[in-house]
Amino acid sequence: MVDEASTASESGNRRPIAARGNALVQRFSTLLARSGVSPNAISVLSIGFAALGAWALLRLDWPWGPWLCAVAIVLRLLCNLFDGLVAVEHGRKTPTGVLYNEVPDRLADSLFLIALGYAAGLPWCGWLAALLAALTAYVRTLGGTVLDSQDFRGPMAKPHRMWLMVAACVAAPLEAWFAGTGYALRAAVVLVAAGSALTCWTRLRAIANRLREAA
Repeated sequence: MVDEASTASESGNRRPIAARGNALVQRFSTLLARSGVSPNAISVLSIGFAALGAWALLRLDWPWGPWLCAVAIVLRLLCNLFDGLVAVEHGRKTPTGVLYNEVPDRLADSLFLIALGYAAGLPWCGWLAALLAALTAYVRTLGGTVLDSQDFRGPMAKPHRMWLMVAACVAAPLEAWFAGTGYALRAAVVLVAAGSALTCWTRLRAIANRLREAA
């Protein structure tokens, strides 16, 4: 999925996502733009979906809690897709778009990942995953500041960690029913934390290499 790109050049500072070219996605983004909804409002809505998903994962009985959380993650990612389309393709960028581009994403990430940690019985790992996820975004934007483009590489960029959590939330009830075990959520939160740490390193290394080349 894509962040709203109100402050990014369309070439180097926008997450490359093939779904933007989908005809159905394009039609729906046109409807949103014509409705008058702002890209900033779409960005804020993603926090609401994240709060709903976190609540469902921690408070609702299985399987509905994890499954509703998975749906909420997908809806959050759709918000991230459509805020960018409305802002860029339909000329609805705003002066404060840079704030709405980043802050709701960081809050949504934290809500989902902290809830994942508690649901997995590893609250410390959920907090660590949320911290490292925020750090990956910091490194990305830092690269955009010192270079001419942002680096969206993984292995655990935002789409990767969110789709991993979707898979874990879908699989966890099935695992409990058929195997009587509970590894899916634990594995997901550990992988997100470890993968986010690795992503920070790969992005920092790439930025350092480009700075050396430019020197």
